[in-house]
Amino acid sequence: MLKDSANPTRLDRALTLEIVRVTEQAAIAAARQRGRGNEMAADQAAVDAMRRELNKLNIAGRIVIGEGERDEAPMLYIGEEVGTKNGPAVDIAVDPLECTTICAKAMPNSLAVLAMAESGSLLHAPDLYMNKLAIGPNYPDGTVDLDASPADNIDSLARSKGVPIGDITACVLDRPRHAAIIESIRRTGAAIRLIVDGDIAGVIDVTDPEQTGIDIYFGTGGAPEGVLAAAALRCIGGQIQARLHPLKDDDYRRAEAMGVKDIKRKYFTMDLASGDVFFAATGVTDGSLLSGVKFKRGGIHTETVVMRSATRTVRWIKTKHGFPGGMPPGGLG
Repeated sequence: MLKDSANPTRLDRALTLEIVRVTEQAAIAAARQRGRGNEMAADQAAVDAMRRELNKLNIAGRIVIGEGERDEAPMLYIGEEVGTKNGPAVDIAVDPLECTTICAKAMPNSLAVLAMAESGSLLHAPDLYMNKLAIGPNYPDGTVDLDASPADNIDSLARSKGVPIGDITACVLDRPRHAAIIESIRRTGAAIRLIVDGDIAGVIDVTDPEQTGIDIYFGTGGAPEGVLAAAALRCIGGQIQARLHPLKDDDYRRAEAMGVKDIKRKYFTMDLASGDVFFAATGVTDGSLLSGVKFKRGGIHTETVVMRSATRTVRWIKTKHGFPGGMPPGGLG
């Protein structure tokens, strides 16, 4: 049961910087495996670093969105307790290495991602597919609808934005399952930016179309990533609608075990992430949202975006991590 956001329990603002340290260390660990072709090693490195840093925080944390269940990857597993237990009870959603394949191939848009909110504020989403539709801030409720066709949503968005349909650009994961969506969008005359992976960054891109060129996000991706994306939208603005998309009998059983009572329910932003939400992402590889980790003599450079819903604060943090002797253990990676 998600909490009413009208009077969210305010978390200590110092947690903003603390969670940055968590995603930074996960990104640095994963970046040492960048381009080496070993997805499992990259994911394991990110998980181990994220768990280690989370356990330093003065929180009573519980992982409600973990990673890797479908792929049998190393996990920060759902239900795992983290932190010193000397602090507020919080829900934590993690993707220690968003886009493991991209990291292993040193391609763009791999991230280390974490969201944190007061206990009971994040949807406990099972690790299965989810249909998603997202737009940026400053649009009225009802501008788009998950149950409408892509063409109708493009038309409605263009009218609300006050531009021709040809000026709208949609972001879609380049997957065979999206062929019908892609064809429908192209028939409208709107443009499409296809991405090979990384739908968290794809959703976040709709929040700043002047910078990213993306107005709307369509497609089916992971449900955990949907909750993380909703957490970011709570902080930065925008709307997301989503519905679980089970493909096999085991998906229904998994959803039931996670407490899902209506598999056909349409979720809105506040259903996915409510209360006082913190969100942080650090680039592992260079991408549209963030620069990747850079190993240099004298220090390791990272770039992170960190947000908070209660204050609508968004900070972009570039950090140089020094080390004794001017060289990191194991060289420059």
